[in-house]
Amino acid sequence: MDRMTDYAPAAASRRVLLAAPRGYCAGVDRAVIAVEKALEQYGAPVYVRHEIVHNKYVVQTLEKKGAIFVERTEEVPEGSIVMFSAHGVAPTVHEEAARGKLATIDATCPLVTKVHKEAIRYAQEDFDILLIGHEGHEEVIGTSGEAPDHITIVDGPDDVDKVTVRDESKIVWLSQTTLSVDETMETVNALKTKFPLLVSPPSDDICYATQNRQVAVKQMGADSDLVIVVGSKNSSNSIRLVEVALDAGARAAYLVDFASEIDEAWLEGVTTVGLTSGASVPEVLVEQVLEWLAERGYADVELVKTAEESIVFSLPKELRRDLRAEAAALVAEAAEAAEKVAEK
Repeated sequence: MDRMTDYAPAAASRRVLLAAPRGYCAGVDRAVIAVEKALEQYGAPVYVRHEIVHNKYVVQTLEKKGAIFVERTEEVPEGSIVMFSAHGVAPTVHEEAARGKLATIDATCPLVTKVHKEAIRYAQEDFDILLIGHEGHEEVIGTSGEAPDHITIVDGPDDVDKVTVRDESKIVWLSQTTLSVDETMETVNALKTKFPLLVSPPSDDICYATQNRQVAVKQMGADSDLVIVVGSKNSSNSIRLVEVALDAGARAAYLVDFASEIDEAWLEGVTTVGLTSGASVPEVLVEQVLEWLAERGYADVELVKTAEESIVFSLPKELRRDLRAEAAALVAEAAEAAEKVAEK
């Protein structure tokens, strides 16, 4: 990246504006490492319920290492190890795993777990919970499963008119963590107009990484003719980045998994290309796009940096426990070997 310079809004010939932050968030990093560590610790196969994160490249890479991705718990052979994805699962999935005598590793992102706990708490207080999110998304399914009798899904502002509640003085909104900040607040404002006593969660549910990547794209998109978002079609936060780029003023914005999917026709008349990646995307895929663009004259890369990220999440407790046990056994083994040497 020696060709990279700090971002400045001055005009340039055939440049790339590279968003920062981009790519892996702490929850995705934790989940991917968890699968890799589980394969090292227990050997293949390790079953993963649903894609560990929504990225084609990551899933294919882990499959080559011995991970097997399944959509239903019943697909996992009795007595096997199953890992729950970063999106989280409903309590019924934990019950299914127990019935199948499966060893579980929960790689749910801690920020998603926070929303689950909020749903449980408000349900216990008998609130109606309006969950802003996309119907059918794994995260929404998991959160809804924590309190199915109390949760109503609100899939954007257009859904607000259809919402009914039992008691307008006891309703709260929660949200999927990977939504567009602006669209979520538009939905919240519409809900507050209809339900003036609507309670907000103690802290924002949309994750820090989603917000940071959208802020960077807003700044970058305003100065870009074309924005390329690296991410998979089933990645909610990646799709949102395309929408944010267009809203920010980019003439065009596209979502691609790989550099090979870029259409050279997109570059016609383009001086400035904005580039970012979703929170489930490894940096190697961004590097490949930069190389592809450089080969076509876009070698000048300027960084659009809007935030620093230093959050790191620890591995799932099940993995930490077994890794500690293995480390202790190795230490004991080494001590025993040293003692035998000393006796000689």
